[in-house]
Amino acid sequence: MSSSDAAIVVHDLHLTRGSTRAVDGVSFTVPRGERFGVIGPDGAGKTTLFRMLTTLLVPDRGTAHVLGHDVAGAPWMIRPQLGYMPGRFALYPDLSVAENLAFYADVFDTTVAAGMARIAPIWSQLAPFAARRAGALSGGMKQKLALCCALVHRPTLLVLDEPTTGVDAVSRREFWDLLDTLRGDDLTIIVSTPYMDEASRCDRVALMQAGRFLAVDTPAGISAGFPLPLLALRAADRIGMLSVLRDFPHAVGAWPFGETVHYTDARVGAAPALVLAELREWAGAHGIADLEGEAITAGIEDVFIHRLAEHERAA
Repeated sequence: MSSSDAAIVVHDLHLTRGSTRAVDGVSFTVPRGERFGVIGPDGAGKTTLFRMLTTLLVPDRGTAHVLGHDVAGAPWMIRPQLGYMPGRFALYPDLSVAENLAFYADVFDTTVAAGMARIAPIWSQLAPFAARRAGALSGGMKQKLALCCALVHRPTLLVLDEPTTGVDAVSRREFWDLLDTLRGDDLTIIVSTPYMDEASRCDRVALMQAGRFLAVDTPAGISAGFPLPLLALRAADRIGMLSVLRDFPHAVGAWPFGETVHYTDARVGAAPALVLAELREWAGAHGIADLEGEAITAGIEDVFIHRLAEHERAA
C-alpha cells in the first residue's frame, strides 16, 4: 500500500531520547478508515511515536508519511487534517465548555456550527454543561470535551494518546462507545492505551514494548496465534501457588490475573487435562493441596506477556 493510499505509512522509524531508544525500528501501515491501536505499558514508546506522527518530533532515522505527506518535510500539510488528543487534559480550565470548543474551531478557521455534524453525539452529553468552567468538569467529561475539540474541524485522522488513562471504568467504556459512533464517517483513528482490554475495540493492534512492535494483527489474530497450553488456576494460597507453578519444570510463565493465576506450559500441543494433572501432583508435593483450574483461550494480555518474555530472553 502506497503512502497516498493509506492514512499512515511508517518505515524503520527511530528516535533516541538521551540514552534511551524511545522508538526503535518501527514499521507499520494504517489504511484509511481503520481504527488502529498501539497497546503497551508506560514507557513503551507510544507517546514518542505519536508525537512524530503528529509532526511534533522529527525522527532520527526512517520515514513516516501521514495522509500522503512526510512528517519531517511537510508538517504544515498534515496538521490541518489532524485531530490530536494528548493524554493529559490540555484545554483551558478557566474557559467554559462552550468557549473552549469555539476557540478550537477558530484556530482551524471554522465554526462550531460547521463541525456539529461530526461532534453531535458527543456534544449532546456536554451541552447541559456548556457554561461550566472546563476545569470544574469530571474526568470523564473533560475527555469528552477534549474529543469534541479534536473533532470540531472535521479532521481526516484522529490521534488519541492514552485518552482513557486515569478515569474510571464506566467513563472508559463510555469513551469507546463514543468512538464507535464515529465509525463509517471516513475517519481514521489511531489510539494508544496501556489497557489491554481496550484492544478488542480496535480493528488491528500493535503490541509495543521498549520502542519496538512485538506483534501487529487483529485482536482475534493475536489471540489465535498463542501457541502454548494456557490454564487458569486457583488455590487458597494464591501467592504460594504462584511460586510453586513458576518452579514447575515445564513452566514458561505464571502470572496473577484477578483471582486466578494464568499458567503457560512450554509443551506445544500438550493436552490441558494432562498438564493440569501434572500441576496438581507437583503442587501437592510442594504444600498446595487444593489446586484447581481449566484450560482457557489466550487474551491480548496473555499474548503480550508471553511476547515480552520472549523478547527479554532474546535480548
